[in-house]
Amino acid sequence: MITERLELIPATVALCEAEARGPKAVGQALGVRVPASWPPPVFEPDDVARLRRQLERDPASSAWTLYYLVQRMADTRGPRELVGVAGYAGPPSAEGAVEIGYAIAAEHQRRGYATEAVRALVAWAWHQPKLLVVMATTYEVLEPSIGVLRKTGFTLVSRAPATGLLHYERRRDPESGPVEPAA
Repeated sequence: MITERLELIPATVALCEAEARGPKAVGQALGVRVPASWPPPVFEPDDVARLRRQLERDPASSAWTLYYLVQRMADTRGPRELVGVAGYAGPPSAEGAVEIGYAIAAEHQRRGYATEAVRALVAWAWHQPKLLVVMATTYEVLEPSIGVLRKTGFTLVSRAPATGLLHYERRRDPESGPVEPAA
């Protein structure tokens, strides 16, 4: 997937192996500069292990996986930079639902990269005819993450006061299809 400022590169088993070796290996595998704060918040080693198992078990599921967010450069002479990750938690359920998530490296937060990536993920998901809902979770203390979901048309559907976990959804109208929110 390509957006105005980002290239979304799907995860592979080789990229999972690079993650296990560290940021330098990730940069070499992607051919990018990796920010000093890599990995971004909430992108944990157990996420990488789960992702690797998913890709090994079902290589065809790679479209419904994690994507590395690489900054597209107007000047092709400079190195591209990794800004974060975003993607799907797995293929859609039988009920037509899929969950997304995202994490941006500290150096690149509050620049609209998460919003841009979420819009791309939702737009791609709506091209799947049986998909009816895109879901996302975040915590009530993560105000920037809540802002991303609101800007991209998600609605708060539940809250868990004990944990601070918020559940958002964006539903497709089966009659009219998706409508992208204004920028």
